[in-house]
Amino acid sequence: MRIFVNGDERTVPDGASLEDLVAALDLAGKRVAVELNRQIVPHGSYGSYRLKPEDRVEIVQAIGGGEGDPLVIAGKSYRSRLLVGTGKYKDMEETRAAVEMSGAEIVTVAIRRTNIGQEPGQPNLLDVIPPDRYTLLPNTAGCYTVEDAVRTCRLARELLGGHRLVKLEVLGDPATLFPDVTATLEAADILVRDGFDVMVYTNDDPIIAKRLENIGCVAVMPLAAPIGSGLGIRNPYNILTIVENASVPVLVDAGVGTASDASVAMELGCDGVLMNTAIAEAQHPVLMASAMKKAIEAGREAFLAGRMPRRRFASASSPLAGLFFG
Repeated sequence: MRIFVNGDERTVPDGASLEDLVAALDLAGKRVAVELNRQIVPHGSYGSYRLKPEDRVEIVQAIGGGEGDPLVIAGKSYRSRLLVGTGKYKDMEETRAAVEMSGAEIVTVAIRRTNIGQEPGQPNLLDVIPPDRYTLLPNTAGCYTVEDAVRTCRLARELLGGHRLVKLEVLGDPATLFPDVTATLEAADILVRDGFDVMVYTNDDPIIAKRLENIGCVAVMPLAAPIGSGLGIRNPYNILTIVENASVPVLVDAGVGTASDASVAMELGCDGVLMNTAIAEAQHPVLMASAMKKAIEAGREAFLAGRMPRRRFASASSPLAGLFFG
């Protein structure tokens, strides 16, 4: 028997109920709203509605940014789509509090600049960002050559006992901190062949983003604006093009300044956002971490909901057609 589910044709057995359909879609027990032929069907009564040929069913699932809508990187699922850094905080306690408030599960660490146990007697980041609670993402911040970036990743792998997930950045200029694209491509190729799962910082060039994906990077991370600038999404159309053509997660990396910037990135369809300065240099970092968490979730939900079309002229919320006036 042919029916339509969210506009798509689907075949179900004769006599199937709405409850059977919800179960077949693996939505049983989940928060859903069901409409049958434009009529809302109350929760708990799906079993009493038998489907008929040509029925039209609309099912909306409230998935938001949680467990039903995971971010998957290198085969591992994460509830949070916000990734955070650990630099620029005033002390370890502020670092701990801000990271915790952000809800982030992936925390990036600059191996060349941060003590994670290689300097005995010094404050150890792992005391406040324990690896059994967070996925550490070693990064190559401060590297300006292929050799330095590759060596830093290999050092991280040794320090963290075979850790494979790394964030690659090869910088081309100390003033702008823009990536050296040719060096990034070369380093990415070496690291992928060496068994690393590479998340790669790059510019907002859709062609380069696709080449990095084809090399085998597990995520592509275009900048929104220069690192630490807080300028927001300067070229949304390039970011959108990267998202539309990607088969791996796309995460905005660098340039976010406030919560609305993070929401814009997510509304474009990005899979996540990585930030450090926007939180750490806020007047109240822990409060900003909370704001960023909410912005990421709201932006993701807005993307999934699908925004209304843009119009040049007004469109009344309450149409006058069909109303009677005395």
